[in-house]
Amino acid sequence: MSKFRLFDPATLRKLENLSLVASQVRAGAIKGERRSTRRGTSIEFADYRDYTKGDDLRRVDWNIYARLERPYIKLLEEEEDLSVHFIIDASASMDWPRQGDQDQHKFVWALRVLAGLSYLSLITGDQVNVTVLRQDRVIRWGPHRGRGHVMPLLSHLETMYTRGDTNLDAGLKDYALRSGRAGLCVVISDMMSPGFRDGLSALQSRGFEVALIQALSPDEVDPEITGDLRLLDVETGIPQEVTIDAEMRGLYLERLLTWREEIGEFCLKRGIHFVTAETSMPWEEMVLFELRRVGVVR
Repeated sequence: MSKFRLFDPATLRKLENLSLVASQVRAGAIKGERRSTRRGTSIEFADYRDYTKGDDLRRVDWNIYARLERPYIKLLEEEEDLSVHFIIDASASMDWPRQGDQDQHKFVWALRVLAGLSYLSLITGDQVNVTVLRQDRVIRWGPHRGRGHVMPLLSHLETMYTRGDTNLDAGLKDYALRSGRAGLCVVISDMMSPGFRDGLSALQSRGFEVALIQALSPDEVDPEITGDLRLLDVETGIPQEVTIDAEMRGLYLERLLTWREEIGEFCLKRGIHFVTAETSMPWEEMVLFELRRVGVVR
């Protein structure tokens, strides 16, 4: 996959008034700029936290600054931070399509969704953790909070690439075991992995609220190929001789629908936020509309 650019400043500004939400905010040791969902809270002064680059200067306590020569932000009782965890599948199947419109490339699309959501979290004071699951290694960024980490994160994501056959189930279970403070966990994958149920369940058992975004290419959902073909698994390299006719194509579409429905039914039973989308959908629509619909963004 060639070098790409995630965002331009105008795109980022579209997201300024949004934030990520969880049905129950997990409060941390440091309070942030988020509205708590708990009842009975007030908007009275509660505490201070260190100033972070990008914070609203109107919230700096200048009296404290005059005495201590160090800027502090005033916090209200109803404001708590959220620990947000992003996990992205970087297996070889996400490197598709190999040619054509880069905006519809699964991994690029997934990175843009991840970067957009991370941006929302950073500018609202959440604690952000980003993990890339790849066959050769697991790449971690964070935890960080504050607007000042936006550009370093975007630069970091622009160096990411796909490789090999990633076991999503094992990766998620390992993350659940090794992670620190639980919170909202957003997983982005095409779900072309042998399993996922145990991994998602492991995250929930550690107290995470989980959101799953499935990214598929339009030609995976509605392939136009026909005739005698030799297909090659992009992750394992194993070839398969097939004949694609109307009957075979109909069977493929039926199984694809069943597969997506099975994932959705599992998520519904487990209380996992689930969205499946084709990468022909502009990534910002995923953030602005689809994730709002399932209650992950407001």
